[in-house]
Amino acid sequence: MMGLLQRMLRTGRPGAETIGYEESKRLLQSPEADARRRLASREEVRPEVLYYLAGDKDVGVRAAVAANEATPVQADLMLARDSDEEVRVELAQKIARLTPGLSEEQHQRLREITYDVLRILVRDQVTRVRQMLADVLKDVANMPADVIRALARDSEIVVAGPVLQFSPVLTDEDLLEIIRSVSVPGALAAIARRSQVHAEVADALSAAPDVVAITTLLENKSAQIREETLDRLIDRAADVVEWHSPLVRRPLLPAKAASRLARFVARELLELLSARRDLDPEAAREVNAVMTRRLAAEEKVEQTRAAAPRAKPATPKTQLSEALMRARALKAKGELGEPDLLSALGSDRAFARAALAVLADAPLEVVDRVLAAHSAKGVTALAWKSGLSMRAAVKLQMLLGQIPPSQALRPRNGDAYPMSEEAMRWQLEFFGVAMAAEPAR
Repeated sequence: MMGLLQRMLRTGRPGAETIGYEESKRLLQSPEADARRRLASREEVRPEVLYYLAGDKDVGVRAAVAANEATPVQADLMLARDSDEEVRVELAQKIARLTPGLSEEQHQRLREITYDVLRILVRDQVTRVRQMLADVLKDVANMPADVIRALARDSEIVVAGPVLQFSPVLTDEDLLEIIRSVSVPGALAAIARRSQVHAEVADALSAAPDVVAITTLLENKSAQIREETLDRLIDRAADVVEWHSPLVRRPLLPAKAASRLARFVARELLELLSARRDLDPEAAREVNAVMTRRLAAEEKVEQTRAAAPRAKPATPKTQLSEALMRARALKAKGELGEPDLLSALGSDRAFARAALAVLADAPLEVVDRVLAAHSAKGVTALAWKSGLSMRAAVKLQMLLGQIPPSQALRPRNGDAYPMSEEAMRWQLEFFGVAMAAEPAR
């Protein structure tokens, strides 16, 4: 704080001897860049000398001036537009370090110039400059709102993410506007991680087509999620496995939500739901009744299977061959579509692979090549060629391509594919899928 105050008031450090005019002049006129760099790095140099050195032809000299805490803010303003990246990086490091210490008591004009430097740096074309500022300013409360909003709307998640998650400057109105307009992957999940997510923001996040962000929201125990919002999520949750565990573990789970979850979550989660002690007696009875019915039905299925004659197990090759024949027959009758493929994802992987190959009009070995590569772009392109929705493409990536949810491609603008047709054609041709004709839409 003392260094910042001295810098703003153009004073040297206590006890430091200011370099004399003649010595400064001699070093300024030195043809040796190293001598000028050493001068530029000294904090007891007169402000006008540092201002002069800010226009030096040597990048190292300008970088030293940018890093010097004694440099007058007018010189910082000039260096913020320097053509060299390293100069701007040095300046960003210093400004990020010193700006949080600015106080209302300091000279208004000098403080505004420093903020103007910030406004230039937050729009720098070099990501490293903006990231440096975001990392330091992400949780500082007394920052200009326009600076923080610019960082929050950055096109790079390494810049926007920390600010979206931590900044106390962002209001709910700011967050809602960003949720409505943002297209940077990971931005909504960063908002969902905030220590305080108010109900209106949670509503907007839950309506977005971003499975990862909603999963993060549900995992955030402090997020304020209204009962009606939770009901809407449960309406969609049967097909989104990632939401099951955080839904079951939500604090203060409403009775209606608990009984609805009991109808489709996995057995271990059903047992966890049944063991919750915060459910009212009626809700607990309903959950236990659903659990009893489900377990009885599962036991009956197992008994039926055990009583059935044991057929000779089919080889994987035979299973695939039969799955291909069945998929082709269904397609010939016009009965093979997205619902058939999706319903097979969790129970009949062989038929799911065969159906994808038939719908995409691609050899099964090519489909298997894409799946084995765990390529989010490749699987998405296959889904596109098959005429499937982008929502189906997300499920194919995770359940058939074994792609982690955090790496899966997500829809844009509702259910639109996030890749251009040219990019998807390139992916298909790369894996060996013939693309002589336009895919059926």
